Amino acid sequence: MAEPRASTPASTPFVPVASPAAFSDSPVARAFAQPLMLGLFLPIQAGGWSASTLPRGTDWSFDYNAALVEKCEALGFDLVFALSQWLPKGGYGGVFDGHALDSFMTLAALTARTERIILAATTHVLYGPWHPLHFAKFTATLDHISRGRWGINVVTGHRAVEHEMFGWNRIEHDRRYEMAAEFVDAVQQLWAQPDNFSFEPELSGWRLQGAFVTPKPRYGRPLLINATGSDAGIDFAARYSDVVFLTSPAGPQIDRALEALPAHVARVKAAARAYGREVRSLINPMVICRETSAEARDYHDAIVAHADEGSFHRFDSDAHAWRGGFEDRAKAASRAVGGNIAIVGSPEEVADKIIKLHAAGIDGVQLSFYDFQPDLDFFGECVLPLLHEAGLRR
Repeated sequence: MAEPRASTPASTPFVPVASPAAFSDSPVARAFAQPLMLGLFLPIQAGGWSASTLPRGTDWSFDYNAALVEKCEALGFDLVFALSQWLPKGGYGGVFDGHALDSFMTLAALTARTERIILAATTHVLYGPWHPLHFAKFTATLDHISRGRWGINVVTGHRAVEHEMFGWNRIEHDRRYEMAAEFVDAVQQLWAQPDNFSFEPELSGWRLQGAFVTPKPRYGRPLLINATGSDAGIDFAARYSDVVFLTSPAGPQIDRALEALPAHVARVKAAARAYGREVRSLINPMVICRETSAEARDYHDAIVAHADEGSFHRFDSDAHAWRGGFEDRAKAASRAVGGNIAIVGSPEEVADKIIKLHAAGIDGVQLSFYDFQPDLDFFGECVLPLLHEAGLRR
């Protein structure tokens, strides 16, 4: 007769989980040692980040994005990541037609194509497929394969259509963060616990009973990122994230952003310090750069002139903005260009704005481009040396 199984408590006491930044020889610690971290926001979705039909080579395919990552690694970039989206047929419409790679699978494949750069997969941790045990095992394996270069951009999802695709109604905003906290707590314990781990969440439908994960991450745990601006999101970031992906509270115009960012960044960092933690701030500039300021402005204006109104309904308002006043037209133009903020100008002007972002409290820039491959090449050739000269890159 088989021996009865030993009873296991509903929850196992938590053990501390170290950030990868705490290990001086980790890829994350090396990236954080840069005065300004440098990343690329990959265009694994149709249309990239710009609602414009101006001809370009930007492509959502794996080979195109793999070449971008390899170029970034050659240029000394610290990290790359990409969005995750779940959309019905047709996507948002227009250039954003819904074709997209999966972020987790794409970045996982690139662990074998790279040697130094950190790869962070955007992941909706609340959506149907994920159980904390699967997630902890898969991510620990990728951390092991990449030798500590794996990261996760944790998102909870906000569009009703995405939740409905998984068969349930959209969860209230703050409750999503409470559920994500339970998920991340469980995953971190599975990475850190030396023995079997049991956990009974209060809000979520999954549970863990005597669970164990191997291999363990190489440097405590993978890099954790999240994008936020809400009170609940900032509190979540303060408790869990190493890097907080910010948007400008004053909109995409660079000078207004530079005025608003110091207080916003200070608020986020103060929230982390209240938990005894430090976080790095990251922002996503759309860089439009040419040899001269006039050429860059012409490039910008051509992108706007080819604005794809068919894709504007991905935003809160619609294409009627083109027929409104100056503020509405400026908002519509920013949608055509894309990015959290826009930096337009010569190499010297672009470098100057990035330097000013750093002075405003930004610890890293996650770049986007309109025509990614040639624009990234131009940035590497003409702007990156100026950032080295300014002491922002080593």
